[in-house]
Order: sequence, then C-alpha cells, then structure tokens
Amino acid sequence: MRLSQLFTKTRKEVSTDETSKNAQLLIKSGFIYKEMAGVYAFLPLGLIVIEKIKAIVREEMDNLGASELSMTTIQSKDLWQKTDRWDDKNVDVWFKSELKNGSEIGFGWSHEEPITNMLRSYISSYRDLPVYVYQFQNKLRNELRAKSGIMRGREFLMKDMYSFSSDEDKHKSFYDNTITAYNKVFDRVGIGKDTFLTFASGGAFTQFSHEFQTLTDSGEDVIYLHRQKKIAVNKEVLTSEVLDQLGLKREELEELKAAEVGNIFSFGSIKTDQLGLSYVDVDGKTRPVILGSYGIGISRLMGVIVELFSDEKGIVWPENIAPAKVYLARIGENNEVITSADMFYKVLTDKNIEVIYDDRDIRAGEKFADADLIGIPYRVVISDKTLKSGLIEVKRRKEKESTNMSEKEFIKKLAT
Repeated sequence: MRLSQLFTKTRKEVSTDETSKNAQLLIKSGFIYKEMAGVYAFLPLGLIVIEKIKAIVREEMDNLGASELSMTTIQSKDLWQKTDRWDDKNVDVWFKSELKNGSEIGFGWSHEEPITNMLRSYISSYRDLPVYVYQFQNKLRNELRAKSGIMRGREFLMKDMYSFSSDEDKHKSFYDNTITAYNKVFDRVGIGKDTFLTFASGGAFTQFSHEFQTLTDSGEDVIYLHRQKKIAVNKEVLTSEVLDQLGLKREELEELKAAEVGNIFSFGSIKTDQLGLSYVDVDGKTRPVILGSYGIGISRLMGVIVELFSDEKGIVWPENIAPAKVYLARIGENNEVITSADMFYKVLTDKNIEVIYDDRDIRAGEKFADADLIGIPYRVVISDKTLKSGLIEVKRRKEKESTNMSEKEFIKKLAT
C-alpha cells in the first residue's frame, strides 16, 4: 500500500463531542469515519484490522466444528412474537420499520429466532445433530447511549454462533469448548491476560450468562474479580447466593472497570420449544433440541484493543492484527533515494511482508508522526544518510531508539 494512493489522511484533532479514546485515535489515524453517534464506517486501514480479527475468530470457530453462514438483517415480527421478544417492554433495542404492504419488520439485533426457525427445515432426527453455525454480521441496536466510540455502537460488527445439541451433556461439552476457544481468541489478539470469564445476567437472552470482560478504565461495566481463580462476577448479579454458588468470598474480590468483549448463553429448550424445533431420538421419541448462543463483538474488540494498546503518540497495534508489519518511510526526493526505497518496497511485497510505503512528498517529521499514530510495528527509513551507510534505519513502535541494519538482516528479523 502506497500512502500517496490512499484517499484517507491523518488528522491532528477530532470533534470535541468524540470523547472516547478509541474513536479519537481511530479517526485521527484514518481507520474509521464517523457517520453519526454510534455509527462508524471502516476505512481501508480499519477494514484490514477488522478482517484480521475476523480471521482469528473464524479459525477458532472452525476448529470447534462450526459452519459459517450469513443470515438476513430483516427480521419477521411474527417469529419474534412467538418468543415474546418483539415487545419493546421486553427488548428495548429494536429498530423497526413498516413495509409498503403495511406489515411490520425489525432489523436484526440478534439471531436466535431466525436461525432456530431455519433449522426446522434441516433437523428432524438425532442423526441431524449436533449443528453448530456462526456468522459475521452487522447488528443494529437502538442504544440509548452511544458515547464509547466503537465499543458501543448502534451499528456494529458481531460474530454470533449458535449450537443445537441433542441433550444437556452434549450442550455443556460444546459450551465449555467454546470458553476455551474464546480464551484462545483473546490470547491471540493480545488481551488474554486482561480478559476474564465473568458470571453475569442474561438480560434479554436468558436468566444467566457468562461474559468475557476485559479490564479497562474506559469500560462501562463494574466487575468483581478473583485474580487467582481467574473468575469474576458482574456487579449486576453480585449477591451472597451467587458468591456461594461460585465458592467466592466478597473480601477476596477486586472492584474493577471492564468492557465486555464476548458472551455465551444457555437457552436450554425454551426457544426451540417456542419455535417448534425438536428431533426424534433412536427410540422414536420426540425430544427437545438444546440451544446455546455465543457472541464476540468484532468492532468492539477492535476498540478495546486500541484503548489498551496506545500511548501519547497514537496506536500500538499487536503485530498479528496491525494493518501492516512495516511502515517504510522514504525521506528525500532525489532519484537515488526514490529508486532505493521503491526497490526495497518491492522486495518486501515479493516476500509477502505487509508494508505501508510512505512515498508522499512531505516533511520527515510528519511521516514519523503518522507512523506512530497509525501504530505499525516497525518503521523503516531510507534516506540519503542511510544510503551512505549502506544500511536502513529500523525502529520498533514500542521502542524509543532506532537501530541500523542491512536489508537482509531486517528481513531475517521479521521471519523470527
């Protein structure tokens, strides 16, 4: 990617009504564009990061044996009325509209109902189970507050997965495997040590749930954490009964702010009974299908990562989700510098090393400031000075000082 060909530009300031750090940094660095409160477009650099996070999540969901699909955003009123989740008194985040024929529709905030209804066409026997499906989709929720950047949006990208099992034991096995898979996801994107399984309310989903909460001062939730046991309780369900059930003592818990990055729910057979999804077992008896629901907020996760990995200069992306591994800054406009930088850019791309090439005719200080703001792991400088030494100047984003090395040494370093 050549910055001279990228339509976006970095900014020094953003609107004063954008108070969240994640949105401020992502707007300044050209990763997102704010359409309105709680609604953001992902620009080319932002989309690269989103796709890398999705790839990690997709790999772990595939390892669970789940199949990817894509459901519709438009939702049937009749379907949600069957489960009593159409009424705004029970679910207060609906966006609803009316078709030209007068019928009412909703825009998907979750997908338990339509996926369960769809699987009535595919599940009838014990031989058809289990079924595990997931999707990446923009959800629409009419949030009262949208002041946390992409950590709480009215439109946001979510990975939602659904499990359909023949009994509670098989459901519990998959549920536990999903906890393990989620922990792998959070480890791989760099927030594992700050993310904890949290006992929580099920809200509009079910009575109780498990959340994955990441410690951050920008979080909207308050959790009570037992660090040694790596388990937490959301403030909303902190009761003596819950603590006894979990074998925890109030005096052992730390009160901390956190942001929810994932959640999992057990519905039992409530939804499947309501929607008429059952199966015939080996003895010919009709049995209920057991439903589980599992979410990861992809865009929210991106926002939490920015909140955790940033400094006074900008974002500090973990290497595996950064929009590129190398920020190549060409300093000088003479033919020798241009030729050398162009050649090294080609070397990197030929070796499938992701690189952002700053080939713009601007001051060195501006290029260095943009490299830090955008947060690419390695900054490489090619200039008159480096050409005279026969070396390139390399600086890691997280380090203060740069070092000089040969191009071959640098490429070898990237491979380790």
